[in-house]
Amino acid sequence: MATILVVEDNQTSRKLATMLLRRAGHEVLQAEEGAEAIRVAGDSMPDLILMDVQMAGMDGLTATAILKRNRVTSAIPIIALTAFAMRGDEEKIRAAGCDDYIAKPFHYPDFLSRVENALAGRSKRHAGSDVRISPAAE
Repeated sequence: MATILVVEDNQTSRKLATMLLRRAGHEVLQAEEGAEAIRVAGDSMPDLILMDVQMAGMDGLTATAILKRNRVTSAIPIIALTAFAMRGDEEKIRAAGCDDYIAKPFHYPDFLSRVENALAGRSKRHAGSDVRISPAAE
């Protein structure tokens, strides 16, 4: 089980993502806009953030860039959720610091597969960061 922050200003999309993630056994936190996402992420340190790109107030790419610049939250993988997957958007999404993106409306099996892949990647990164070298091995 992982803790996943869903950042989405559309209530229907937020409920759908939350339902799918909970059915998959994950704990879900929610935020409706970018500034709230930054606060919740800093307070709760989720294992993954699903970030809507287009939101009122602070948009998802701005929030992502802030989270990735913060040493406390920079290692949290972020998957962008976007209804506007047009040419050039992937480059903008990745330049902001997102690790992946999912176009909306999303296909449930693909959505859950991408979430699990992101979580597996985070587990591998954390496992590597816990390696200690004993003085005798140096």
